[in-house]
Amino acid sequence: MKEINFAKTILQDRNWKEVSSDEVLEKSRALLSEWMAGEKRLERPKLYDHYAILLVALIDRVERLEEELQSLKNKT
Repeated sequence: MKEINFAKTILQDRNWKEVSSDEVLEKSRALLSEWMAGEKRLERPKLYDHYAILLVALIDRVERLEEELQSLKNKT
């Protein structure tokens, strides 16, 4: 089984800024689930090589949720 590159598989030759956080999270979940089930092999990465894109997407999601929460708090 060939090892795949986590970030390159998600980006598909696009710039990281062209890929939405939602897409990154969706594809990351699928890839990591397949990896844990033994269905895919991922290269052993250094953080900046692969998983930075996932961390950026998670940070973006948290920031959006915090903004939504603050907006809801301000309405009450």
